[in-house]
Amino acid sequence: METKVFDAYSNYYDLLYQDKDYVAETEYINSLISSYSKNAESILELGSGTGIHAGLLANIGYKVTGIDQSKTMLGKAGERKKNLRKSIAERLSFYEGDIRSFVGDKKFDVVISLFHVMSYMETDADLIKAIQTATGNLKKNGLFIFDCWHGPAVLNDKPISRVKKIENKTILVNRKSIPEMLPDKNIVKVNFDILIKNKKTNKETILHETHKMRYLFTEELKSMLEKNNLNIIHTEEWLTRKPLSKNSWNACYVCRVDA
Repeated sequence: METKVFDAYSNYYDLLYQDKDYVAETEYINSLISSYSKNAESILELGSGTGIHAGLLANIGYKVTGIDQSKTMLGKAGERKKNLRKSIAERLSFYEGDIRSFVGDKKFDVVISLFHVMSYMETDADLIKAIQTATGNLKKNGLFIFDCWHGPAVLNDKPISRVKKIENKTILVNRKSIPEMLPDKNIVKVNFDILIKNKKTNKETILHETHKMRYLFTEELKSMLEKNNLNIIHTEEWLTRKPLSKNSWNACYVCRVDA
């Protein structure tokens, strides 16, 4: 997705996903880290958005560095950081950067990439670059944990048009999503028509966005990861902990850097 689309997205992102259980997702990520890396302390988050996961992970005790290419997303993350207790805020850092090329000045115990960020890597070249970013920023035996759209499930239960309406005291968002399959590229082109209404002024803003989401298969990921010194050590359905199946739209992969 282009940066300008991310910037527009950030203006209603938190409202649209206010029903997302970030606490449960953070506990889930923490459980995966604890299972496969007992002494992990530092995390790099690729595509950190408005910083909710990062803040919750810092609250647990991790030192978290978030990378995002959207200045407005980062601005919201920065504002959220200001409202945290000093002891938590001190464990948080946010930087503008591209997950396909970021190189930190230190190595991390864990790299995470959540909410299908890896599925935004449309081409093999972009996906490989993102994987190389994870490898290049990990310590020896470090973990790379990410989720993505699971190819077998997307093909088994094809996406359909949906409408989501959500509001608070000042704003109403009505979003219609219209998917278009691009099977030759393993991509779902999701076209969004978004109506944003200011409830105080009755002013309406209409946005049109396109999110190209790549659905991924374990064997292709295994090949790309292994060529970049990462081995898949565990797979499962995101949050449910069930084995991956043709019904698992959201896949979670836990990978380790070769010793």
